[in-house]
Amino acid sequence: MEGPAQNDLNKMTHEEGDPLKSTTPQISVSEFSCHCCYDILVNPTTLNCGHSFCRHCLALWWASSKKTECPECREKWEGFPKVNILLRDATEKLFPDAIRMRFEDIQQNNDIIQSLAAFHRYGNDQAPLATNTGRVNAQRGGGFFSGVLTALTGVAVVLLVYHWSSRESEHDLLVHKAVAKWTAEEVVLWLEQLGPWASLYRDRFLSERVNGRLLLTLTEEEFSRAPYNIENSSHRRAILLELERVKALGVKPPQNLWEYKAVNPGRSLFLLYALKSSPRLGLLYLYLFDYTDTFLPFIHTICPLQEDNSGEDIITKLLDLREPTWKQWREFLVKYSFLPYQLIAEFAWDWLEVHYWTSRFLIVNAMLLSVLELFSFWRIWSRSELKTVPQRMWSHFWKVSTQGLFVAMFWPLIPQFVCNCLFYWALYFNPIINIDLVVKEVRRLETQVL
Repeated sequence: MEGPAQNDLNKMTHEEGDPLKSTTPQISVSEFSCHCCYDILVNPTTLNCGHSFCRHCLALWWASSKKTECPECREKWEGFPKVNILLRDATEKLFPDAIRMRFEDIQQNNDIIQSLAAFHRYGNDQAPLATNTGRVNAQRGGGFFSGVLTALTGVAVVLLVYHWSSRESEHDLLVHKAVAKWTAEEVVLWLEQLGPWASLYRDRFLSERVNGRLLLTLTEEEFSRAPYNIENSSHRRAILLELERVKALGVKPPQNLWEYKAVNPGRSLFLLYALKSSPRLGLLYLYLFDYTDTFLPFIHTICPLQEDNSGEDIITKLLDLREPTWKQWREFLVKYSFLPYQLIAEFAWDWLEVHYWTSRFLIVNAMLLSVLELFSFWRIWSRSELKTVPQRMWSHFWKVSTQGLFVAMFWPLIPQFVCNCLFYWALYFNPIINIDLVVKEVRRLETQVL
């Protein structure tokens, strides 16, 4: 009796020392083997066809073949393969020692680590298209967001039709008409665009029938006396500053978005896309190449001096050509570095009275772009790719510069109709597209957490 008992004891001791035999005899390790490496499954990933592989084996297959298909039956997978949590938990509970040993081997293999990283980057760039995920997303509010996008699209279409049909022709704007040819009504129109306070003097200018030729001869002393009686020194200063700009240009300087677009169609389109895709480079361009006309009014609008902030309207800030103080520069640089889209939103906020719906679209778009930028930084941080930031920045700079140079070279050949379509698309439809992108990013984050 001692012989068979001793043999059974030795057999049990041998099985305990083998991690692949340390489970009940009814379960075979071959039932949990990968069809690529023929070893026990680690982070098992099940494809649509039903075959399961180690995740790193699937990553190595994808990296070498660049095919989204099963390594065994060659059936293409849909969406991005996920780890089979139930199968993973089962193998880790049944064969814990074997799984631990395989994990140690995987962590020491640089090829596997790089393939897994590339595979996960590819997966993060793919929208979650699996059937179950799509069904869950629809239950979580896909119908609601579809309704919101439809409503915003309708508003954008209405605004587009309104601006295209009812807005006066760009050639009829005062920005294209010599000041000497202005009528009395056009002088009053120019005056009223200086701000709400200018309506106080509307009747006085009309009663005197001040046309463009007479306007050019008026001085500060004449403005302060009858019949104009502009006693407020700030109002006189604003009128005189704008009058000097009119004299220098010979036409009315642009004072709103549509006039700026009429005078600078190419630059307005470039800035609209540049501030969307690369706000820091766009603002740097304004500082280097459009400092006086655009950058100074911009910084005085978003970073006003506290003592000058009360009672100033947007046109008064637009006419402020003083050099910014160190306090303004400090505030601007902090926002420029960390919240560049907030600068655009603050600028659009100050134009709400002039561009009611357009400013709201710009503000919403700036908020959405800030969220998307935050998601981009989070992906870089979560993937431990901070070292790649300088290379990404250089690639982005090169891409934006190349696109800008390409558009500048072929700008004379681009029809005005195409430019208008691109301008209004970026202005009214990009926010709708960005809402959809933000929703997808949130859902992707939820999928990764789950």
